[in-house]
Amino acid sequence: MTDFYPHIPVLLDASVEFLITDKSGIYIDTTLGGGGHSSLILQNLNRDATLLGVDQDSEAHAAAAEKIGDDSRFQPISGNFGYLKTIIPANYHGKVTGILFDLGVSTHQIREPGRGFSFQHDGPLDMRMSELSGVSAYDVVNDYDYEKLRDIIYHYGEERLSRQIAREIINRRPIETTLELREAIENVLYGRYIIKSVARVFQAIRIEVNRELDVLKQGLTDALELLSPGGRIVAISYHSLEDRLVKNFFKSGNFEGTVEKDFYGNPVTALKMFTRQIITPSDEEIKNNPAARSAKLRVAEKTRGDE
Repeated sequence: MTDFYPHIPVLLDASVEFLITDKSGIYIDTTLGGGGHSSLILQNLNRDATLLGVDQDSEAHAAAAEKIGDDSRFQPISGNFGYLKTIIPANYHGKVTGILFDLGVSTHQIREPGRGFSFQHDGPLDMRMSELSGVSAYDVVNDYDYEKLRDIIYHYGEERLSRQIAREIINRRPIETTLELREAIENVLYGRYIIKSVARVFQAIRIEVNRELDVLKQGLTDALELLSPGGRIVAISYHSLEDRLVKNFFKSGNFEGTVEKDFYGNPVTALKMFTRQIITPSDEEIKNNPAARSAKLRVAEKTRGDE
């Protein structure tokens, strides 16, 4: 195992405070990481509670096990949170009190050069969050045709120079490393925000490699079925694409944000937004952890059927 770079949990106190409504309940941390959120969740639960910690990264599980230690309330689950209904034991379905999603990339994944997530370090073009994933960043960069590469950069990176960047990448093939990819991107950029554009392109490729938006959609859909009535979903997102999906799902139960109405014109939703405003990190938290800068926390509660 490589050295594990500790991940500083974002919006730690707020997320745990909103998540826990029953100290003897059943909870799921769908993004276990190094166990930061899970550790605090356990500190706030009774001895008869249960916490399931989900992660597809074996290195994250090892780090979390070291942090949490031997706690009979904690059950590690290996797998992708896009398959919650499959990987969570059937006896918990419909009985879960709260589910936490801390989206984005962990500090360890970013800082470990061999994972290929960062444009700050030279490393192989990988970006897979799990060693079980198929397509790597190398495949996307070197094998996708112009139209597909352009669309990924435009839609997932929201980058206005997607056409020029896609052409430059194709002209420089084969591209072997993260720094070679960064050089290709920077060659067509100009102005004050070059680093932001590079980050957007890396984000776009990472989302494609890990199917992050599809996985999030399925994960939220499964989470709703696993929750008991009155149970909560707490989601921390880091870019507008994720946050839009979370907001729409919490508002309407679908990802278009269209609220269905009954015969009398009353809204029919499986969830209700628990927080009127987005919860964001304090200036102090951002100062201590710059990665928290773009974080947005939303909370929704499963309706009880009679509401």
